[in-house]
Amino acid sequence: MLYPILIGVAAVVGIALGYFVRKKIAQVEADSLESKMQAKLEETNSKSREVLLKAKDKALEIIDEAKKEEQTRRREIQSQQSRVENRESLFDKKLLELESKQSKLQEKATQIEQIKDKIKQIQQEQLDKLQKVAAMNKEEAQAVLLKNVERDMEETLMSRRKKLENESESTFEKIAQEKIVNAVQRCATSHAAEITTTVVDLPSEEMKGRIIGREGRNIRAIEQQTGVEIIVDDTPQAITVSGFSPIRRHVAKRALEKLILDGRIHPAKIEDAIAEAKKEIAVEIRKAGEDAAYELGIAGLDPKLVQIVGRLKYRTSYGQNVLRHSVEVANLAALLATDLGANVTVAKKAGFLHDIGKAVDHEIQGTHPEIGRDIAKKFGLSEELIAPILEHHEDHPSTIEAIIVKVADAISGARPGARKDTYERYLQRLEELENIAKRNEGVDKSYAIQAGREVRVFVEPAKVSDIEAQKMAEKIAKDIESELKYPGEIRVTIIRENRIVEYAR
Repeated sequence: MLYPILIGVAAVVGIALGYFVRKKIAQVEADSLESKMQAKLEETNSKSREVLLKAKDKALEIIDEAKKEEQTRRREIQSQQSRVENRESLFDKKLLELESKQSKLQEKATQIEQIKDKIKQIQQEQLDKLQKVAAMNKEEAQAVLLKNVERDMEETLMSRRKKLENESESTFEKIAQEKIVNAVQRCATSHAAEITTTVVDLPSEEMKGRIIGREGRNIRAIEQQTGVEIIVDDTPQAITVSGFSPIRRHVAKRALEKLILDGRIHPAKIEDAIAEAKKEIAVEIRKAGEDAAYELGIAGLDPKLVQIVGRLKYRTSYGQNVLRHSVEVANLAALLATDLGANVTVAKKAGFLHDIGKAVDHEIQGTHPEIGRDIAKKFGLSEELIAPILEHHEDHPSTIEAIIVKVADAISGARPGARKDTYERYLQRLEELENIAKRNEGVDKSYAIQAGREVRVFVEPAKVSDIEAQKMAEKIAKDIESELKYPGEIRVTIIRENRIVEYAR
């Protein structure tokens, strides 16, 4: 019983002793931790003071540097301000000098204007005095002076002008000759053909009476249905078909040949023969157009347009067959376009179609270039083709291809043997040439020579000077160009001659 109590007392004593020991240990540890924390706090405070001191030192350094920079900037601003002030003072000084110079210039300008006015007044006074003395005004005096100078320098001016003309003409003529000769020597076509009549051969004289028929009914039927005139004269075994339209003449000729071959000639048979002849001529026209286009290598044309071109086979101009002329112009235009660097295709087609208006100009009112333009527009041809067709007779064609076609047309019409003219038209052209020259003042006589290729004009030397003769030649040439139509060119020669005759007695 006592033993457990002792054990309990011992346990209580042990617990109490452990508690006090534990408390003591805890107290010791707490004191130690507090000391450590105190040490740490003191260390931290020490470091904070050091950092604060360093920050203060750094701030002081920054403040010093900022003060130094501010002082430097102030010095620079002061320096710049002083320079600006110096410039302003210099500018003010320059401005004052400029204003002073401007005022002086204004004064001088005023003085100059006053002097000019005085000079003009003096000139006017002198001019008035001269006019009173000379009895002529300024324009008259100037005209007299210029006339005297022109008369004194006439020989020099003429020689210099002639020299310049010869130099330029020789240069350009040489180039043109090379181009044209190169093209012409590669082309050759037929000579002039018939004009307005066609001859029909007869097997016998008796056939003339059969063609005339009873009371002339057969010949009247032929003339009414073909639109031509049948001329029966004393020409042995031949009658003449006359008409302005070549196609009608050939229809009549073909119908007469059929009637003569058949032997039966009466109005009903005449009607059948003419209908057959028209069909055959239409086939020949179409074939002629196709052959011409094939010869030139032109494709893509409307068949109806080709057929219209084929009608030119039966059309002549001054005796020249227009279809062969068109083929020749197309070839010449293509060769010239090749040498000049133009559009060869356009030049060839335009040359081929340039006279297409002549195919129907007997039936439609208007000039053949205008008719050709309308036909080209109707078939939808391009403007570059329409221009040469319309402008091949104008003075200033609008395109290089139109110029080439105009030149090729002139070459084809002017070459020897290409065309022939009627005697009446030939005389009329010569008379017109002479009249154009005679209407100029100072002309004594004028003669058209070399088949109208040259006109020689004799002037009165007392009325026309050398330089006036030169001007007259240019005027006559321009008048001929504007008033006459002719192939090739016409040379104008002015002859001014002084003849002094004296007799020794």
